[in-house]
Amino acid sequence: MTSSLLTATDWTGKALASEWKALAGGILDVIEPATGQPLGRVALANAQDVRASCAQAKQAQKGWAVLPYGERAKVFRKAAELLEANRAEYVAWIVRETGGILPKAMFEIDSVLHHCHEAAAMLTQPKGLVLPSADGVTSLARRVPHGVVGVISPFNFPFLLTSRAALPALATGNAVVLKPDPRTPVSGGVLLALLLEAAGLPKGVFHMLPGEADAGEALVIDPDVTMVSFTGSTAVGRRVGELAGRHLKKVALELGGKNALIILDDADLELAICGGSWASWLHQGQICMSAGRHLVHKDIAEAYTQRMAEKAKALPVGDPHTQAVALGPLITAKQVERVDRIVQASVNMGARLLAGGTHNGPFYAATVLADVTPEMPVFREEIFGPVVSITTFGTDAEAIALANDSEYGLSAGVHTRDIGRGMAIVEQLQVGLAHVNDQTVNDDGTMPMGGRGASGNGSRHGGPANWDEFTQWQWITVRNTAPAYPL
Repeated sequence: MTSSLLTATDWTGKALASEWKALAGGILDVIEPATGQPLGRVALANAQDVRASCAQAKQAQKGWAVLPYGERAKVFRKAAELLEANRAEYVAWIVRETGGILPKAMFEIDSVLHHCHEAAAMLTQPKGLVLPSADGVTSLARRVPHGVVGVISPFNFPFLLTSRAALPALATGNAVVLKPDPRTPVSGGVLLALLLEAAGLPKGVFHMLPGEADAGEALVIDPDVTMVSFTGSTAVGRRVGELAGRHLKKVALELGGKNALIILDDADLELAICGGSWASWLHQGQICMSAGRHLVHKDIAEAYTQRMAEKAKALPVGDPHTQAVALGPLITAKQVERVDRIVQASVNMGARLLAGGTHNGPFYAATVLADVTPEMPVFREEIFGPVVSITTFGTDAEAIALANDSEYGLSAGVHTRDIGRGMAIVEQLQVGLAHVNDQTVNDDGTMPMGGRGASGNGSRHGGPANWDEFTQWQWITVRNTAPAYPL
């Protein structure tokens, strides 16, 4: 029987900085959002800790990049094997630390397994091109690693969103210094660190440093970090992008969203309601791809609204670790206050509250607001809470205009029985992801994931985009004879 990865290593009060050890930044308590009780402790990094790890990672990367590709691929295949063997314990941590329900945690595990296998597969893919050249000259373009990649990951899907960046960065020959969100340092950091260490990743190639904003800024500006991958809020992403630009670093920003789910008058109403529920209430709406705006044709809006309100009132809310619930807690009291502010302000401006709009501690009820107009905060602001916001339209052109009336540009969905009509609409939407006859929350490790505008800087994670993000081109020419130049 395989021993538990979580008990095989003494990681309590520590971080992975070449080895598991305490850090100069002190100690960070891991809090369970459903109960407010401590789950454990990890080390907290400061700028000094970050500087030391980045220097060590730079040295370790050189040896990792020249290992035979088969040896590197074995690490990712072994990681997948170990993850399967430790699935139950990893799931339990994700449920308790993120406040997510069991199916959400299982989805994270399955997704990371997929990314492990994709990382291994990258090692046998072509790394370059033979370019046109004159006789006697061989002209090559090859992909080479950046060196050290800094990864800053969020709290909502921490195991998945950390792995989505860290695994392909490692597969392409980089070292990685990770700063997981301090609200989920175990799911977003410790779990992957233990997995890679046990899978045989060489010492020093992967560092895991939980930290606050000071550690994040130190990582972005560190002279040994040549690329930064950030997933999180638009406000923080602007700061990361500003710092990375000032220091001439490549940066991938996957940010927030205010995604539109368009329900046309010919849609299958039951399937649209099912999709809309998933898109807004999965993980309490704490997903960048959540449907922040339900745009519904006026002829079916009342039926859609009433059915959605009935569904909201029937959804149980509570601690997903101890109860069978559909919605767990929001991540912090601050987030509860934010959601409630947006809901109440929109009601005061004329939105109809048909369900929810209340909370018990960290547990916010599934909420439905109708008669929402573009002037209301529930239409404009990313909520990151379990709120269905319904706005009506009369024509396809009006639906497109409403969908595009946002600074964000991440995901969209269109429900219709007319595929051509659906395609005509999504081709006019200013988003990075669009789905005909599906909702907005879709993820697949083989697709390029990312947004436009306030949702990101046009970078992508996943599938073929991983080569674009985590390597750079190097041009090489080889001549049979050196040329004689006229000077």
